[in-house]
Amino acid sequence: MKKRIFTNAQIIFGRQLIENGFLVAEEGKIIDIGRNKAFIEEENSEIINCHNNFLSPGFIDLHCHGGGGHDFMDGSVDAIIKAAKMHLSHGTTSIYPTTLTSTDEELYTFFDNYENALKIKENMPNLMGIHLEGPYFSPLQSGAQPQSLMQNPVEENYLKLIDKANGNIARWSSAPEIDGALKLGRNLSRLGIMASIAHSNATYKEVLLALESGYSHITHLYSGMSTISKKDGYRILGVVESAFLLDELTVEIIADGHHLPTELLQLIIKTKSNDSICLVTDSMRGAGMPEGPSILGSLSNGQHVIIENGVAKMPDRTAFAGSVATTDRLVRVMVKDVGMKIVDAVKLMSTNPAKFMNIHDKKGTIAIGKDADLLIFDEDINIKNIFIGGKKVNI
Repeated sequence: MKKRIFTNAQIIFGRQLIENGFLVAEEGKIIDIGRNKAFIEEENSEIINCHNNFLSPGFIDLHCHGGGGHDFMDGSVDAIIKAAKMHLSHGTTSIYPTTLTSTDEELYTFFDNYENALKIKENMPNLMGIHLEGPYFSPLQSGAQPQSLMQNPVEENYLKLIDKANGNIARWSSAPEIDGALKLGRNLSRLGIMASIAHSNATYKEVLLALESGYSHITHLYSGMSTISKKDGYRILGVVESAFLLDELTVEIIADGHHLPTELLQLIIKTKSNDSICLVTDSMRGAGMPEGPSILGSLSNGQHVIIENGVAKMPDRTAFAGSVATTDRLVRVMVKDVGMKIVDAVKLMSTNPAKFMNIHDKKGTIAIGKDADLLIFDEDINIKNIFIGGKKVNI
């Protein structure tokens, strides 16, 4: 593989910025990083002038349902590939395709299609594992998830699903307060699968039990979860407050500029440790598509929604039905609207998700020995070039 030398870059190096930096990638890995060095093109090497743009680690999306007019559960390999490629074009170099509450049969089909999609490498993001969102949720916090397919976790059933997925499940989101969910958390933890709290009406005491039972993450903070309520005059903390109080819990936020207002995003980054937050798109098929009618979930059993003003809504417009964001947009919102430094916003879109999913040994930061998954973008986070394993992506 050709050696690639990136020059004249503002390198996002952890929480530092290397001005006038250079980076050398070979055999898919980063082999050198530094500052102020002139290079003469060698045989079998390529010099890439970044023109003083940012050189960043590739973005990692832990929660994504689709894009480009396709949902990961549409029932075809082609849908997975096309949705993944759309997100790659916006800087997502690693992605965790996410399901919706569905039938077991739909999941089996998705598992097969995912395995086949893994074989496609050309101009594709890294498919890092499956995120199952549902069907073990509270109907009281269903959001756009279909209540008719929700159920309590039964060990025999979910172990069969895990077996059918051939080791490809990386994360499972569920409501820990429903019957059987704590045992689910313990089993997932034992198998090395992230257990995440989602669409939950749990109280603080129930979240604490979940934490003790293997749950470590909060899915789309503030969306589909309980907050402070009153019983007999006493205030009871919900999932939202538990996320802030329990330092051990990491959280993800949909920073699309709609799901959470700017002031709430500012509150989250002020209250929760910078090491405990990541950004996710939670995008559906409408990401990267014109506004108008769309479908959340599979074409056969999905929920009809409307996309307008940069967000998906339920048909009656009483609630959001998913995001149409891309990862570059999330970083842009955090920098331009929330006021984060570019290095800190990129950390939430690369370093932290890699740490949460235990892939930080190879992805998430620019460091010698890491995979050369790289982005070049300007100060407005307009993506100029994308590299996976040091190879330029053609989108």
